[in-house]
Amino acid sequence: MAMDLRQVVAAILTMSMFVMLGNMIKKDHIDPFLVNVPVPLSIHHDMFKGSRNSLVQLFSSNGPWKKYDEAMTPCWRKLPINNERKPTKSYIFFSLSNGPEYHASQIASAIMIAKHLGAALVLPDIKGVKVSQKRMFGEIYDQKKFVTSLDGIVQVVKDHHTDLKVREKVMVVSIPKRVTREFIGANIEPILRKRKQVRLASQNSSLTMTGGKEIDDYLNPYGCLTMFESLQLQREIQELVDSMVRALRFLSWKSSSGRFIAVDLKVDEFIKPSCQKNDTISTQYCYGAKEIGQFLKKIGFGRDTTVYLTQTGWHESLQPLREHFPNTFTKDAIMPIDLKARYLDSGNFEYEKFIDFYLCLQSDVFVASSVNMFYTNVAGMRIASGKTQILIPTRKSSTSAMDYLSPYILNRSHLAYSCLCKI
Repeated sequence: MAMDLRQVVAAILTMSMFVMLGNMIKKDHIDPFLVNVPVPLSIHHDMFKGSRNSLVQLFSSNGPWKKYDEAMTPCWRKLPINNERKPTKSYIFFSLSNGPEYHASQIASAIMIAKHLGAALVLPDIKGVKVSQKRMFGEIYDQKKFVTSLDGIVQVVKDHHTDLKVREKVMVVSIPKRVTREFIGANIEPILRKRKQVRLASQNSSLTMTGGKEIDDYLNPYGCLTMFESLQLQREIQELVDSMVRALRFLSWKSSSGRFIAVDLKVDEFIKPSCQKNDTISTQYCYGAKEIGQFLKKIGFGRDTTVYLTQTGWHESLQPLREHFPNTFTKDAIMPIDLKARYLDSGNFEYEKFIDFYLCLQSDVFVASSVNMFYTNVAGMRIASGKTQILIPTRKSSTSAMDYLSPYILNRSHLAYSCLCKI
């Protein structure tokens, strides 16, 4: 049967398209964002819906990249939670401060206290270092997600002014890093009974999350809830972080199949007096750019490996690291230009802390240049998502990356392991 002219033209165009596609693949002209790049699972509720298909198959290329472990699922609801008193018209105030690595524990303490006393939790604001640096909760975190996650546990209110006198002075109580029922009964309950409101002030001392056994069984479920379910970035900031992760994966596509390393390295932290060497255990509390570069090279990462640093703005002291790994970037280099003025250049809030924290959750490897709360909380979230290649540099002579895995992973000593179970 004869073909008409339109069929002939269509056949020619179809063949031409397949030829062009083949040439593009050979020349690497396909945008890597359209390829099935191994992108990490969400670190929050969706993370717990992972399956064996969520595992990433890594190829042996340009470094000691480790396969992802299986994502874990919540199992803290099996822990005993006592039935508390009936709700009263009393309110717990508090603020989130010192960066996202402290927020989960601050919220957990507030929830414990409000639940124990039957009080309502007033939605916290978020403070920066400067007095003028303050944001409403919903400007940083997903407010609906937060309130929903606490449904049936404590009442969360935006405003208490309808029930109490606005001008009445709120008494402030400083709470320890580990709150107990005894502390609540002795120091907070009498004030709340009399004044109907109290403001909590957290002590931001270092907290090592080494196992749930160190935490009262009554309190533990709330710490698990806040760390792994309640806090999620609001949509615009999460989309910014995701776009920066895509940029890093694009930059590392040819060298390491889209994988990259995130290093928590800030110049101002490294020069602090508390950042010093400890010769007795062959471990440095803090590593600088030169030492990080030497470490990554020693354990086998190739020169063209992409490295992200949590430092804001380039500093000359970082140059030794870039000499080892030219593809080293700070957030300034990979953030969309039209968003820099809002998130970096305005100077009116510490958005960079949230960007760094949530970006470090998504890297294929995380390196902690110092052991601190940032490292501790990033480790917990990465354990949940199965991204357990968390490295701690030391002065060991070993060239195996496995010998530098975080003790949290090697010993399963992080609180996360008492909150989560294998799927």
